Amino acid sequence: MLEGLAQIGPSRQTREYWEGCKRRELRIQRCADCGHFRFPPLSGCRDCASTRAEWVPVSGRGRVFSFTIVVHPAIPQVSEDVPYNVVVVELDDAPGARLISNVLDVAPEDIHVGMELELVWDEPEPDVVLPRFRPAS
Repeated sequence: MLEGLAQIGPSRQTREYWEGCKRRELRIQRCADCGHFRFPPLSGCRDCASTRAEWVPVSGRGRVFSFTIVVHPAIPQVSEDVPYNVVVVELDDAPGARLISNVLDVAPEDIHVGMELELVWDEPEPDVVLPRFRPAS
């Protein structure tokens, strides 16, 4: 579905996140001063302006905060995959952090706000490991 992702590469702010994903560890950035979680990773805290951060492992359990079903492919590489879902996942143990991902193994009409999710790892190509989700068991 997403050929060529390995060519994009992580930024200075996201490197630790992607390295954790390669190890199949979901790690979310947290301000080392005020403790607020932030995702996507930033160079400074939006709450206290501190530039000190730490990376905290989280369980990957959460719920659907928002979602959409894509029926028109935005790029040719995903034309065979429509319809597919894009979800905003609110993580249980990282308040304030919301991850954009997909829910696997579920019909589009079964996704709903508040749906409980658990993390699964997907490797669409070598060295590209993505956090995806499935309905919690």
